[in-house]
Amino acid sequence: MRLVYFTHSLSSCWNHGNAHFLRGILSELIARGHDVRVFEPAGAWSLDNLLTDAGEAGLDAYRAAYPELSSRTFAPDADIERLVDGADVVIVHEWNDHDLVARLGALRRGGARFTLLFHDTHHRAVSAPEEMRAYDLNGYDGVLAFGEALSRVYRDWGWGARVWTWHEAADTRRFHPRDDGARDGLVWIGNWGDGERTAEIEHYLLAPARDAALPLDIYGVRYPDDGKAMLAAYGARYHGWAPNAAAPAIFARALVTVHVPRRYYTTILPGIPTIRVFEALACGLPLASAPWDDAEGLFRPGTDFLFADTPEAMTRTLRALREDADLRRSLATAGLETIRARHTCAHRVDELLAILADLDAPPVSRSTAA
Repeated sequence: MRLVYFTHSLSSCWNHGNAHFLRGILSELIARGHDVRVFEPAGAWSLDNLLTDAGEAGLDAYRAAYPELSSRTFAPDADIERLVDGADVVIVHEWNDHDLVARLGALRRGGARFTLLFHDTHHRAVSAPEEMRAYDLNGYDGVLAFGEALSRVYRDWGWGARVWTWHEAADTRRFHPRDDGARDGLVWIGNWGDGERTAEIEHYLLAPARDAALPLDIYGVRYPDDGKAMLAAYGARYHGWAPNAAAPAIFARALVTVHVPRRYYTTILPGIPTIRVFEALACGLPLASAPWDDAEGLFRPGTDFLFADTPEAMTRTLRALREDADLRRSLATAGLETIRARHTCAHRVDELLAILADLDAPPVSRSTAA
């Protein structure tokens, strides 16, 4: 199979949370012998910010971890038909220009024989529906949505049986337990979030870590000055951006981490965890979570990780994790077991191939608008 994927950026993970999953999926497809081609727009915002933040050296971790992956840039006026020539499947990530999405749909409607899918991994369908409805998906054969709640939005928009829930997962070729010596403290890898979880970061991460006497190290980007000041006031050590490929080594130095979901995933899009849950459990790092509804039963709460319904409960949970090595060991074992049984990128490739087999797209797609 020849698969073409249009992404915002493959090489950059700067404020690009889907990079882990995308790299893992494409790497798995290549390992299975498929022909994978990746295109990204010239001047991609994420890559520009990474280079500004860390220079060319900021790409070293990605290049070392994923030597089989590469991408090509294209200009706005590129010959899109040439880019997808010979493709069996074309997948377009939602973090792409509206014009590109429309042009690919027009090719499909015009008789192109590839299967064309739209991949949505964000909450804009509910937080900015007018922005998502502006994508012209006429000609697309289906939608891949990263949670059942998001799939329901697309079904309400008329996609019916042609939307599939395709969760994120862990790239266990790179994310796995490591024994790098002594572990200490709490680590949190996460971006500021445009105000979507400011209070949650303070109440479920900063204050409980301080009150549980757990040293806290934070990695991420787009922290405003007042956000950095808040971290400092709680005694957290802020390290700025870290490449996603370096996360397993960062996790290996910590005792525990915390899941702080963005507000949209605890309210109108329940059941969608951040990629950090998959990453931490795959690396055998005990995890405590702020409230969210595991509506789809992805995990075994209380066995794979611990829920804390209030900030006070989070403090008690972190104290227990700090003091109880057996509890940490039990969570690490169970969480890793669930990842390996259900939530690897290999599982998601199996799901994708099953979707493509079931879809069996006709020569010319039916028209459906988002």
